[in-house]
Formats: sequence, structure tokens, C-alpha cells
Amino acid sequence: MELLRRQFVHIATTAAVLPTVLGMARAETNVSRPLHLIVGFAAGSSVDIIARLTAEQITKAQGLTIVVENQPGAGTVLATEAGSRAAPDGNTLLIISPPFVINPHLRKLNYNPLTSFEPICDLLHTPTLIVVNKGSRYLTLADLLDDARAKPAALSLASIGPATTTHIAFEVLKRAANVNMTFVPFPGNVPAVNALLGEHVTSVFADYGAVGEHLKVGKLRALAASSRTRMEQLPDVPTFVELGYTDLDADIWFGVIAPANTPMDTVSQFIGWFTAALQVPEARAKFAQMGLVPVGKCGTDFSGYLRKQYEEYGRLIHELNIKGG
Repeated sequence: MELLRRQFVHIATTAAVLPTVLGMARAETNVSRPLHLIVGFAAGSSVDIIARLTAEQITKAQGLTIVVENQPGAGTVLATEAGSRAAPDGNTLLIISPPFVINPHLRKLNYNPLTSFEPICDLLHTPTLIVVNKGSRYLTLADLLDDARAKPAALSLASIGPATTTHIAFEVLKRAANVNMTFVPFPGNVPAVNALLGEHVTSVFADYGAVGEHLKVGKLRALAASSRTRMEQLPDVPTFVELGYTDLDADIWFGVIAPANTPMDTVSQFIGWFTAALQVPEARAKFAQMGLVPVGKCGTDFSGYLRKQYEEYGRLIHELNIKGG
């Protein structure tokens, strides 16, 4: 009897320890191979900086290697297709922003944004702003729009485009304000801002990260921001909501997703990693400098947000007859 009791205790103890051992083995497998974080923009872009900052924090905390892969091109489609084709083994993630839900309404794709991926987290949001040169005679958004009504098509607004968050928001503003301004698309924020500094365009619609430094040194003036409340960095700049444009949602969001069928325990692990990375004081300080606000909406909440964004952009693109580039 004593022998049987000892054998039973041994079996029970082994059974209790086994899940823990397997969990440790799985964790070791995940961290023993490099984690690939795909970015659909060039190095130095806002998305790239976000990817590298979060990767740095996760690397420090988990002791694993994260390789940031920049795959710019085709309005982020190349990177997104690469992410959709990756094996769902927990070793590939993709950083996304609004083009993820805009592109499917404008071109035929080899992936579905709502079914080809597992949403991880909505990481950060940043407001966009309409800015003019410091020497411009336009002191308020009303000044700009009033002059645009008086001079149809004579004034211009530049942004990344076509068919981007700021382009779509600009078309919404034109409709709401009943103005006719010329949209000037650029392949990036830097050339758009340079065109404004060179006085080749009247105004620019861009995220805070692209114009913040120019605002600080007094080269540009902000007329309005897309944030729900006034920005801490720009307390004197009114929001579009304050100015009566309540339907103009032009905030830019940045999230992370995995290929479809990535195991749910791995997804949960990623949620924990990225949520923790957003809380690191060093990272939060750097995000604040770029006008980025941590969100940390994860899992099913992020999935619902993506679906809502997909549907809303689809409606606007149809109503405004916006075409892809």
C-alpha cells in the first residue's frame, strides 16, 4: 500500500508540474527565435519610430530579439500582404495605421483586413492639424475657409495622399464648410511640409509628429486640431469639434496585429507585452514628444474598433467619391 501511495503521489505531482513545464518550454520557444515586426513605411517615419520604441521595451523586458522590417510601398499593401502570408507561429507581427482599413475600399487585395489577421492592440493615437506658415495672414481656420469661399480653387491644402486619413478628412471639411480648395497630394509628410515652408501651397494637413518641431520654433502656425480636447502641447489651438465640425474624425491610430490563426495564448502573451511597453515612463515620454497618446485597447475591443473604422472609411470614400492613387 505504501508503494502504491508513493506511485500515486509521484503521478499526481508530475501531472501538476507538467503544464508549468510545457508553458516554460513554449515561452522559451517564443523568445528563442527572432520576432519579426513588419512596418509598411520607411525608416524614420512615425510608424517606424513607434515600432522601434515598443520593440526596445519588449526586448528589455522579455530578453528576446525583435527584428523591425521596413517594407514600404503601394500604400502599405506590400507589407500587409507579407504579414498575411506569414506563418501563424507567433514570430511575425505587423504594425498598422488607417491605410489598413482604407486600401480595401480602393483596390483589389489578396487579404481581408477583418479576417486575415488576429488583432493584438490599438497602441497609440495622434491628432492631425491644419497648419499654415507663420507669416500667413490666416490666423484662424475661419480666416482660411472664408478666403477659400471668396476664391474658389485658388487656395491649396497639401497632405500625404491620395486616399489617406488627412485627404478624406479634408474632403469632409470641404463639404461641411462649403468651400472649394485644391488638394495637393504628396508621398510623405516631409515633402508636404517643405512645400508649405517654401510657400508653394497655402496649408498642410498633417499629424503632430510631422509639424510639431516647426510649430515650436515658430515656422508654422496651427489653425485647428483633430483631438477631442485641446492638445497639451498646443493649448491655444482649438479643436475641429470646438469650431463646429463634429463629424471630422482625423486622428491617426497605430496598432499591431498577427496573422490569422495565431494561437490565442500567443495573442494573449503579445497583448501583455505591448500593454506593458506602453506603460514604461521612458517610452511614454518619447511618445508624448511626438504627440502620441497611449491607448492600449486590445483583443476583441481592438477588433471592434477596426471593424468600425473599416465601415466608416468605406462610407466616406463612397459618399465623397474618393479614388485611390
